Amino acid sequence: SQSSLRLYIYYLRRFTEWMGQSPDQIVFRILDKEGVPRHREVKWIREQLEEYLGELMADDLSPKSINVGLAAVKTWLEVNGVEVGRIPKPKIYEKYRPRAFTPEEVQMLIDVADLRGKVIVSILATSGMRISTLASLKYKHVKRDLERGVTPIHIHVDAEATKGKYAEYDTFINREAAEYLKLYLEARRRGSPSKKIPPEEIGDESPLIRDARFKAPKPVTPVRIYRIIHNLCLKAGLIRRGAGRRYELCAHSLRKYFKTQMTAAGVPQNIIEYMMGHKTSTYLDVRSLGIEKLREIYVRSGISIKPKTRVSKLEVLKEIIRSLGLDPEKILVKEALEEPHRTELEGIDIEEKRLKVLRETLRRLLLEEAVETLRRSRNL
Repeated sequence: SQSSLRLYIYYLRRFTEWMGQSPDQIVFRILDKEGVPRHREVKWIREQLEEYLGELMADDLSPKSINVGLAAVKTWLEVNGVEVGRIPKPKIYEKYRPRAFTPEEVQMLIDVADLRGKVIVSILATSGMRISTLASLKYKHVKRDLERGVTPIHIHVDAEATKGKYAEYDTFINREAAEYLKLYLEARRRGSPSKKIPPEEIGDESPLIRDARFKAPKPVTPVRIYRIIHNLCLKAGLIRRGAGRRYELCAHSLRKYFKTQMTAAGVPQNIIEYMMGHKTSTYLDVRSLGIEKLREIYVRSGISIKPKTRVSKLEVLKEIIRSLGLDPEKILVKEALEEPHRTELEGIDIEEKRLKVLRETLRRLLLEEAVETLRRSRNL
């Protein structure tokens, strides 16, 4: 039927975009000059299909949608003379669903990653973006805030970055991710110490994350990002090799980390969904808040991946307020939502405003407690 055909086309396009290659490129790689499938390449495409199946499952698609997506790709391959055989669903699919990383687990990934890996992990964890979106980003997406030294860095994810699959949206990366990104870009400008990768002139159209296997700058593919994170999980001891084709921690778990951390901080769900690129019924309402308002809400969420190394005035106030039974992060987010629109927000200004809000909250709580104590004493 026409509807089935449209579904097959959609899932085939989704697979090739996930692969980072065109349909022709994939077929030409598998077939030799006589059009006969190469055994080694058939094994390769089968492995890709198994990983792609895991990605569909990590996106929480229904079993029916997953079956249609897999059937679309297999039918296309068969039409081109490539038989991959039966692709079984992972046995642990129902038992283990991808979960969010904990802050400690994200830090473990950072500890074992090289500089590029640190950039990938920190951006995904503090922005909530999809791995396909990260692979599509260019230097121009971070240039303005990065060169001005403004954090968190605003990233407008446009139609080009989403390849037209999702609505445009806005998100941010925190100071930690910004620092790793600056170091990574500086290293690329210098070139590798081994001289294998020459110094790179980074311009607006340069890939934000490049594929380290090539001398010429090429964007890293979603598949490479997926594998980099998978290998970091293995290296950090967070998953076990050979534990099945599906794991409870994967690239998608960093996206879940962002959502759980922002939710715990009291950020409204419609704003979280917007920053993750989901188009909901409140999409236009959230977008109309403006970049600086969204930036302030993001800052006040306090999203982070590194454990605090020293206790600041802000942290002391937070602990006192927690001891009185309130959540300081939710107080800060609520204040950001209720405050009039701001057009500019600098790092020092943000810190002072957070201190002021918590001081006023603590003063109000202490006053209320003093009044209550006085009232009780008069009633004795």
